[in-house]
Amino acid sequence: MDVSTQNASAPPAPQPVPAEEKRAARGATRPGDRIFLGLSRGSGILVLAIMAAIAVFLTYRASLAISKDEGNFFTTFEWNPSGAPPVFGIAVLAFGTVVSSIIAMVIAVPIAVGIALFITHYAPRKLGGPIAYVIDLLAAVPSIVYGLWGALVLVPHLEGLFAWLDEYLGWTGVLEWNGGAPRSLLTVGIVLAIMILPIITNVSREVFRQVPQMHEEAALALGATRWEVIRMAVLPFGRSGVISASMLGLGRALGETMAVAMVLSSSFDINLSLLDPGGGTFAQNIASKFNEATEVGRDALIASGLVLFVITLLVNGTARLIIARRKEYSGANA
Repeated sequence: MDVSTQNASAPPAPQPVPAEEKRAARGATRPGDRIFLGLSRGSGILVLAIMAAIAVFLTYRASLAISKDEGNFFTTFEWNPSGAPPVFGIAVLAFGTVVSSIIAMVIAVPIAVGIALFITHYAPRKLGGPIAYVIDLLAAVPSIVYGLWGALVLVPHLEGLFAWLDEYLGWTGVLEWNGGAPRSLLTVGIVLAIMILPIITNVSREVFRQVPQMHEEAALALGATRWEVIRMAVLPFGRSGVISASMLGLGRALGETMAVAMVLSSSFDINLSLLDPGGGTFAQNIASKFNEATEVGRDALIASGLVLFVITLLVNGTARLIIARRKEYSGANA
């Protein structure tokens, strides 16, 4: 018989089963794995149930307040839910929350990423370790301490900076200062930037440490400088992680209460200038008015909390979409 005919009639050799499939098939029969799978699935469902319960509660109480509001809840520049008739709106609160959070992100994100890159790729180990330890300690400082420091130390020392900004950039209108204590949205943004700095730094640092060593060595072998290695290998790999870290920091900035309440000179006015005192945020308004509020006033505050809840969900959802769209271009897949 011809050798080729014999080989053609022979049954195909059995294909080896991948190790992952073997482990999956073996794990499906283990009681411990089934219990862990059930607990994990139950935990996820429990989180969704809690979120849904919070949304239902906020929506119900908010509907009670909005039904009694004589103004436009989204555009009214007044907060008087105990009046006759009750009038309140979130225009000033939404503006102050968003603007102060954007200022904090603009200040904190570049500094945090720079610190994370310095610790992981520039600083010697004897220097990088203490710097990372100090950054970790910043995350443990209570909000009330940041508020006291901002009100007693930062605010008095910002007059010179505000005067300089007004002299050279006051013509823009955004950085015009008309005197008074610098208890403005810019001051709040600076305090919030310091508060969210350790969160963004620590997460970004851990992401940068996960960059495959082969990616960096390949770039160095091609003659790239250290900065080019960071630009071509480190930052593309860590882009999704930096976005996630930034969203964590933004979440804290949006919901910060005590530090903002102690630093900001609250008023229901929207100023074009970031240096003039005044403005307000959702969390600060809830904290300062909840104890003395009437029943309608509490419902109104809960309605503003619902808006903050929705804003936070939209921000996190947008971040997830950005991460999902950019994952395929990440250096992790190179």
